[in-house]
Amino acid sequence: MRHPPATGNLDSKTGIEIMALFDRLHQGGNTIVLVTHESEVAAHAHRVIHIRDGQVEDDVRRAA
Repeated sequence: MRHPPATGNLDSKTGIEIMALFDRLHQGGNTIVLVTHESEVAAHAHRVIHIRDGQVEDDVRRAA
């Protein structure tokens, strides 16, 4: 399933609501792939992959 950018041009309240929706979907067993430049958005993820110049620079898994 593809979606347009989730939070880039949204007000902060709507961005928080979208992230809560993604959390509920993930808890329901869905995999969410989100591409962002915002560290606040990435902080919601259980895994963050940093890519620089087309190469994986860092791959961090967080406790669920």
